[in-house]
Amino acid sequence: MTTLLVSTPFEREFGPELRAFAASHGIALDLVLLPEAVDARVGAEDTARIDAALFSGDIHPEWSRSFYSTLRKAAGLKWLHVFNAGVDAPIFTELMQRGVRLSTSSGTNAEAVANSALAGLLALSRGLPGWMQLQRERRWRKRTRGEAPPDLRGQTMLLIGAGAIGGHVAAVARAIGLRVVAVRRGAARDGDPAHETHPPSALASLLPRADWLVIACPLTPQTRGLIDAVALASLPAGAHLINIGRGEIVDQPALVDALASGRLAGAYLDVFDPEPLPAESPLWGMPNVIVSPHDAASAAGNDRRVFELFQRNLGRWQAGGDLDNEVRV
Repeated sequence: MTTLLVSTPFEREFGPELRAFAASHGIALDLVLLPEAVDARVGAEDTARIDAALFSGDIHPEWSRSFYSTLRKAAGLKWLHVFNAGVDAPIFTELMQRGVRLSTSSGTNAEAVANSALAGLLALSRGLPGWMQLQRERRWRKRTRGEAPPDLRGQTMLLIGAGAIGGHVAAVARAIGLRVVAVRRGAARDGDPAHETHPPSALASLLPRADWLVIACPLTPQTRGLIDAVALASLPAGAHLINIGRGEIVDQPALVDALASGRLAGAYLDVFDPEPLPAESPLWGMPNVIVSPHDAASAAGNDRRVFELFQRNLGRWQAGGDLDNEVRV
């Protein structure tokens, strides 16, 4: 018997399909439901039976505390699947140190995040924030010849992180005429959309080439603070920055200074340090900055994609096999 902890909304939407899948694969499945009341907790008897859990997107953030509390008390927990790709939160390390297997939904929201980054890039490249300000002011003012934005075709994108999200960004960027230079661990693979691929050790030498610096890598000890004041100063004057990775990868005060001085022409930012972005942060009011509240991944199809990945992994876990997107210590 597999006893699985899931949210009540997840069970309502996908429970019948999940039970049918389990029955067709010979999996004896029992579901424990996370209470819908935010301050409620799973009972001790049910908690003791849990050996697998699904952290679905509807749990975060309101029910995260209740979910994590249950996981900490579930002594028999053997496997956790999460809806997100990043697993830098301490709870995940804590569970893995207990021997709990952890798998992610990396790739399920890759196109949505990448499309948000590309929307930010195109908006900044064409001066869309300025047009929107003129619209709010009901002013008809065309740009002078000297104010015309440079052609996007032929510019260079430096992409840090070439996973599922970065790969989609690179493919579209290349299609619209950008030269894509990727920084990634490991060698280039057949079919990689980047024109060039370099190891992380080459980053400092590549920054002066970057008209667009796109951060799409996870937060690790190696990437925390990677883009500091020195790195930002190494970018060409007039460069843009896009961060869809983690806020802690960029020195935020140094970024604010670079934007305020005009050395950086603009930024699209989905992640911040800290989050939520404080109301007093100057980033909110900068005309050359587009802010999204860590919402770049939002897409109506995400829940279905996460469910289908989890369902495949359930079959593999039951059979004792390898899991897709399993996190290795």
